[in-house]
Amino acid sequence: MQNLDKNGLMAQINIYELIDKFIYGLPILWVRICFRQSLKTLCQLIIESRISNEDIKMFRLFEKINKDEVYVIAEMSANHGGSIENALEIVRQVATTGADCLKIQTYTADSLTIDCDNDWFKIKGGLWDGYKLYDLYSDTYTPYEWQKTIKEECEKCGLDFLSTPFDTDAVDFLEDLGVEAYKIASFEMVDIPLIEYVASKGKPMIISCGMGSLEEIQDALDACRRMNNNKVVLLKCCSEYPANWADMHLGNIPDMRKRFNTHIGLSDHSPGSVGAVVGVALGACIIEKHVKLNGVVSADSDFSMPISEFSQMVSDVKNTKNSIKGPIYELTNGEKASTIFRRSIFAIADIREGEAFTEKNIRVIRPGYGVSPKYFKELLGIPSKRSIKCGEPLKDSDRS
Repeated sequence: MQNLDKNGLMAQINIYELIDKFIYGLPILWVRICFRQSLKTLCQLIIESRISNEDIKMFRLFEKINKDEVYVIAEMSANHGGSIENALEIVRQVATTGADCLKIQTYTADSLTIDCDNDWFKIKGGLWDGYKLYDLYSDTYTPYEWQKTIKEECEKCGLDFLSTPFDTDAVDFLEDLGVEAYKIASFEMVDIPLIEYVASKGKPMIISCGMGSLEEIQDALDACRRMNNNKVVLLKCCSEYPANWADMHLGNIPDMRKRFNTHIGLSDHSPGSVGAVVGVALGACIIEKHVKLNGVVSADSDFSMPISEFSQMVSDVKNTKNSIKGPIYELTNGEKASTIFRRSIFAIADIREGEAFTEKNIRVIRPGYGVSPKYFKELLGIPSKRSIKCGEPLKDSDRS
C-alpha cells in the first residue's frame, strides 16, 4: 500500500473512530472482529484510491489542452548558476507568473558524453564556442541531490514539475522521485531506445523536434506508440541559441498537427514573446521558454528570458489564445451594450402628422435608438402617421 499524506492519514483515523463506535454496538464478538476488519480494508482502499486519483490529476497538461488552454512551461536549465538557492528562487518566482510548470534537466556530463579532448568533442562557434562538451555539461547540470527538493518546492508553489532525462538511469531516478510526465530534448529525439524506455513508463511525454526531419519525428512518435503510449505532444523547435526569426518556421505548427495527428506546442528560443504569441495563434498548445533570475549568469542566460518579462509573456499567450477563438458571429454582451452608439434614423426637425419624410426632417445619425439606416430611402416620401419632435428616434411602426 502506498504511503498516505497527512490529509489521508487524518481521514483514515476519523473513519476508523466512526467504525469503532459502530462495531461496539454489535452483540457477537466474532461478528464485531470480522465486520471491523472488512470495513477497515474497504475504507483503506477508498482513501488510497482518492489519493491516487488526486496524484494523477496533479499534472495538468492534458486537462488544460482538453479545455483548449495553453500550458506554459518555464525551463530552468543551467540558470540556477550552480546554487540550489537560486534554483528554489526560480521556482518561487515562476509560481507568481501564471505559468503551469517548472522544468529542469536530469543528466551528468558522463551520461551525455565522454571526457575527450579531440576536435570532435569541442564546440566551434556559437554561444559556447571553445567549450569541450564534457566541461560544458559539467558546468550546467542540475545535481541529482537537489532535484527532490526542487520538486517539493514546485508542489508547495502549485507548479507541475517536469524534467528531461538523458539516459535510462535518469529515467529510473525520476521514477523514484514520482514524476508524472517526461520531456525529451531535441538532441535526444533520435535516441529511439531512450524514447522507448521513457514511453514504457506510460506517462505523458513532450518531445521537442528541433533539427528533426519528418522521418525522424515520425520515428520518435512511432517509438512511443510501440510502447502503447499515445499521450504525446510534439514541440516545434528551432535548435539555435538564440533562434533567428527567419529560421523559426512557425508555419510548420498547423502542418505538424495534420501530419502527425497529435497535439503540437512550441519550444521557443527566440528573443521576447513574439514567437510564443505567433505560435499560439497558429495552434500551439504548449509554450516552453527558458527563464533566468536577474543578475545570475550561466551558460544559458544569454538566450533566456528574465522572469519579469516571462510573466508578461504568459499573459500575452493567454490573451492570444482568448483572442483567436472563432468563428463566432454572435454579439458579445459588451457589443450588445455598444449597439446604442450605432447609427439610426432620427427626426432632425419637428414633423407633423401627415407630413412626408424628407432629407430635411430625418437623418441617419448616432445614437442607435431609432430604426435601422437601411430603411432611410424607403421612408422618404412616406407621410408620417404621428407627430414627431426633433431629436426623437423613428420607430419600426413609422415604416408600415
